[in-house]
Amino acid sequence: MKRQTILLLGLLIFFVGIQFRMVESFTLSDFSSRLIAAAPAPTESPATPGWSRKVVEPPRWLGLALMSVGSVLTLRSMKPPKVSFGG
Repeated sequence: MKRQTILLLGLLIFFVGIQFRMVESFTLSDFSSRLIAAAPAPTESPATPGWSRKVVEPPRWLGLALMSVGSVLTLRSMKPPKVSFGG
């Protein structure tokens, strides 16, 4: 994988982690809520006919984990390439 691709991926993951740390919950759109409600869920009760917007609350550790992975990838992309001396 090229260095600039790893850098871009690392920065995107890092910024998504910051976003997860800054918010407490996300409210999904009507379309997304219907898709989630239509998916089979073994532990949930069946969906009611009245659609309501679903609220997703990501765990606090998820933001830190994404920030860690993003920073490792970003630093990995800045590593100088190996130098070979022939032979």
